[in-house]
Amino acid sequence: MHKVILDTDPGIDDAMAIAYALAHPAIELLALTTVFGNVSVDKATRNAQYILDVFGATQVDVAKGASEPVTQAPLPHSEFVHGDDGIGNCYPEAPAALNPAASHAKLATISAADYIIEQARANPGEITLIAVGPLTNLALALAKDPELPQLVKQLIVMGGAVDEPGNVTPLAEANFFNDPHAADQLLAEDWPMVVVGLDVTHRVMITDTHLGKLRDHAGATGDFLWRSSRFYIDFYTNKGAAKNATEPQCAMHDAAAVAYLVEPDAFSLEHGPARVIEDGVAAGQLAMDRRGYRYATDHWSHRATNNAACMGVDSDRVLATFIDTIIEHRLV
Repeated sequence: MHKVILDTDPGIDDAMAIAYALAHPAIELLALTTVFGNVSVDKATRNAQYILDVFGATQVDVAKGASEPVTQAPLPHSEFVHGDDGIGNCYPEAPAALNPAASHAKLATISAADYIIEQARANPGEITLIAVGPLTNLALALAKDPELPQLVKQLIVMGGAVDEPGNVTPLAEANFFNDPHAADQLLAEDWPMVVVGLDVTHRVMITDTHLGKLRDHAGATGDFLWRSSRFYIDFYTNKGAAKNATEPQCAMHDAAAVAYLVEPDAFSLEHGPARVIEDGVAAGQLAMDRRGYRYATDHWSHRATNNAACMGVDSDRVLATFIDTIIEHRLV
């Protein structure tokens, strides 16, 4: 059983990741820690609570996290990708539409960074952190507790791109672009860290046919994933990576990070010290030394060497397992 804290900025593909983590029988989802990114941290926190309500998971904690990057000025949020509310404009307008017994009363009294530290110290060597938003909360936790890399079981990050073009600039993926300083800080540390970036997530595309199957066979969970994905599908079909696809579809970026936890052999990895460019025209770019050459600069020297990046994926297997898991094991 994997004990998981999912650091998230919900987000439509975040909702897919949450559904997968809740449904998988080998995962115990302890908490959602929220961060700015797709939307403000206030909306992300509200969305996290609401998604847990919809999915019937009121036992899961929510801890509110960072509202802005550790160093750089905040960048605009991604409502044009995820809708004004961040979840495909599916958040109910009337508060009465919310379940009064929902997880809205479960908001932690401590920050996301402190929650991560508290859980890691209470469960040494047992917690897997899966971060699918900007890495600010983890950087703040690391600054407070430098022993964090030795306390967690592993860190799985949805972010970055090694060979694949970026999705917010030609070089940068959105999560790393939103807080490149935090990403670079985490890559410097000696912990088991796997980056699940655009090199694989742009190959795990969920179609309307798949989403329709979830809608028809996965209860309230499947219905929400179908409805919330309408806005996201429209973006991908008209402006994003699926604009030339034969069927409407979208990337399930964040769910792919959860898939790595439970299906690691569906992915191929490359290892090496890595940096994230912190500013300038290449801000947010992930640069990994996969060859171990003696370079003209020492920017990759004295960095952690056990970083890994997913470079290949059995996308059919990942997608099929995602769909089957949610249909067979969803909570509602």
